[in-house]
This record gives sequence, structure tokens and C-alpha cells, in this order.
Amino acid sequence: MIAPYNSLMAINELLNAEGRSVRLQWLLLLLVAAPCLAVESGQPAAAPKLNYRVVASYPHDPAAFTQGLLVQGDRLFESTGGYGESTLRVTDLASGRVLQQYTLPSHLFGEGLAMVDGRLHQLTWKAGIGLVHESTTLEQVGEFSYTGEGWGLAAGNEHLAMSDGSAQLRFLDRTDLRELRRVEVRDGGRPVAGLNELEYIEGSLYANIWPTHRIAIIDPSSGQVQGWLDLSDILPLVFRHPRIDVLNGIAYDADAKRLFVTGKRWPRLFEIEVLR
Repeated sequence: MIAPYNSLMAINELLNAEGRSVRLQWLLLLLVAAPCLAVESGQPAAAPKLNYRVVASYPHDPAAFTQGLLVQGDRLFESTGGYGESTLRVTDLASGRVLQQYTLPSHLFGEGLAMVDGRLHQLTWKAGIGLVHESTTLEQVGEFSYTGEGWGLAAGNEHLAMSDGSAQLRFLDRTDLRELRRVEVRDGGRPVAGLNELEYIEGSLYANIWPTHRIAIIDPSSGQVQGWLDLSDILPLVFRHPRIDVLNGIAYDADAKRLFVTGKRWPRLFEIEVLR
């Protein structure tokens, strides 16, 4: 720490020589010292903001309150929310046309969605139950239970990741869906609450942050945020209508390396590329 100490002394001498106020001296000393203290304490630095580019844009049902999103080739699987409006649907990527649809009972509010061994696992918001569907017919073939609220769900190679709107991520066994562990998501030393829709992408976990247009890129082992995407401007003004809600919905085609995002009641779905 010799170099930072010398820097502090040099600034202090300069300020004394020029007769600046004590308040200004302390302000500048703190600005110089803060990074040194953070390094010495071992606290991770805040994650950087990353850039992106729009590769393509596709039609999307403006009435769909998107809560979960998956892509397989030229088809999307989508979970939509709203009491009396919740669905599980298959849509055509290019046209946005609904090909198949299962309507949830009116007392259930659809949430996150993940594919596990050919079956779709769909969370509900406050009921404490998840629904299991055949991916070919969308027929419900089972249920599972959990405590608290269900928000986002994503399937990794080893576990399922689940969010409940807090800063906590739960990790579930892929076979019996029992909870294995939890981790708190942090940006530097600050907890990141509002974790919503989730998607595993090349080893990282991408999470919509409610109620914003931001996506956090998370290390699922430590919970540390590795980067941020701000998509506040991705939806052109011409497509915005009075019922538009926030960004929500992340889908990744691992074979073609294609990333898709949309939002609640958004009339467009976007393919984007993250620029690192």
C-alpha cells in the first residue's frame, strides 16, 4: 500500500500549499482512499455495464404478460401471467402466431418456465405449486410444491435455479425438485433484489430485475453480478402502448448461440448480441 499512501500525502501537501478548505481536503482524500480501502477489505467491485446490439426483431403478442420464455429452433415456449389470463403457449418465432395453448385455472398466476428432460416446469406466483406439462401437447401431467412465491425458473446442466422476487436464488435438484442451497445475489457488496425471469447462458445466469429494464449477468456459484445490460431503449416508441409493462423474458438457443428478450405485453421480441 506504499503507492496509495504516497498519493494521499502528495494531494494533502498540494491542498495545504494552495490554502484550500479542510472540507475539500477531506473529500479528495476520501476519493483517493476509497478504492484502496475496498481492495484491502476484499469487497468485490461493482459490475460493469455491457453494450449490446439488436440482431433482429420479431412480432410478439401485445396481450401476452410474459413471465417465462424458452426457445427451441423456430418455436418459443412462453408462460404468461394474470389471474384468469395465464397460459402456457407455443408460438412461431418468425410470425409470433400462437400454435398451441394451455390455459391455467383462473386462480393460478403463471410465472417462470423451464424445460427438464422433455417436460415443461411452470411456476405460479402465490399458490406455492408448480405445474409439469408434456412439451409436445402442453398437457398437465404433474405438480410440485415450494415455499414462498414463484417468479423465475431456469434449467442448468446440474440444477434448476429459481427466484422469488428477493435477492435470493434457490437451487433445486433436477430430479425431485428439492431445494439444495440458496445464494444471495450481490453487485459488489450490495444485494440485488427483484430477481425475476431467469436463463442459463454459457455458464452464467441472466436475470431480469423487476421493476426495471435491466438484466443482471450472475455467477451462479457465488451470486456475484458479473455485468449489467440496460435495455431501457430497446423498444422503439412506435411500439409502445398504454398497457406496456417492463422487460421480462429471456430465452437462449444454445445450439445456434442466439439470445432473445421481450417484455410484458410487448408487441416485439428481439434477438440481441452482448458486446464484451
